[in-house]
Amino acid sequence: MSMIRDLRAAVRPSRPALRKDTGGYDTTRDPATSSAVVDCAVYRDGARVQTPGPLTPQEAMRLVRRDGGFVWIGLHEPTESEFAGIAGEFGLHPLAVEDAVQAHQRPKLERYDDSLFTVFKTIHYVEHDELTANSQVVETGEVMCFTGQDFFITVRHGGQGSLRGLRHRLQDDPELLSKGPSAVLHAIADHVVDGYIAVADAVQDDIDEVETEVFSPGRKGAPRGTDAGQIYQLKREVLEFKRAVSPLVRPLQLLSERPMRLIDPDIQKYFRDVADHLARVQEQVMGFDELLNSILQANLAQASVAQNEDMRKITSWAAIIAVPTMVCGVYGMNFDYMPELRWRFGYPMVLGITAMICFGIHRTLKRNGWL
Repeated sequence: MSMIRDLRAAVRPSRPALRKDTGGYDTTRDPATSSAVVDCAVYRDGARVQTPGPLTPQEAMRLVRRDGGFVWIGLHEPTESEFAGIAGEFGLHPLAVEDAVQAHQRPKLERYDDSLFTVFKTIHYVEHDELTANSQVVETGEVMCFTGQDFFITVRHGGQGSLRGLRHRLQDDPELLSKGPSAVLHAIADHVVDGYIAVADAVQDDIDEVETEVFSPGRKGAPRGTDAGQIYQLKREVLEFKRAVSPLVRPLQLLSERPMRLIDPDIQKYFRDVADHLARVQEQVMGFDELLNSILQANLAQASVAQNEDMRKITSWAAIIAVPTMVCGVYGMNFDYMPELRWRFGYPMVLGITAMICFGIHRTLKRNGWL
């Protein structure tokens, strides 16, 4: 067990320095090359085997079969024809190959004869100055892993979820890499779930901001509310987050609890820690959804209350204006015999009485909270 005592530290991005990778691994596919392979290396006894030049997957596999170790191949958005040769060389199942090429798969774990096929959804938080009804909060990608006895193949889709730093950190820990492909699978799972935790913290800040806007006082101490479109957009992004997190719970449980021939028993114990972290993130994301529902209902209720308050004010002023309107309407009639028509103080008396009635109505409505 002492050989992997630093397992958690090895796959965390907190190491102070990373040495430069001699294999030329890049985060995205080079448009100038016709190959989807962004890195191909052989690892033996926890160290990367140095070669005169870049290896092809076929050359790497010949080295493994001759001298032992395992090969780790990284691909970025390969086409069906580009992946066909690798699939044939390593005997990958056609259904798994089809899923890896087409992408847009839900997180899962599938066992085939001599390999495990694992799909992870990567989540990246999109920075934004202000949350609007059109803001993109999270961006998703995919990492698909083929784990064999002497090979490990990663297929990435999307511009996010780079494994460059992870590969560097693993290469800096020979004891861990000596455990073989299952150690790489654990490192990727831990890397993905750590990304979920970071995104969950950032989304929590956005939700706190929206909640503050909804319940912060506006005019006269009343809550001012916010644009419902912002809340709906945040709900959609949280739903996308949940689609990445929830389906992964079962695969990690299987990796941590069920003995598998391709998973080193010492490494399997550490999958439990990843599964615990994922369960915490899942609870957090479910809480986001429920909280946003409550915030949305509160915002709609505030909008309804504000509309009712506006209608009460309009009705109150209409009631006040109705008094002078009625008086003016009565004295605007052309009759010869009407009260106070010929009296010298009739006009100021009518104005005074009208003003007193309007003032009394205003005081009554204001005391009752209508104005």
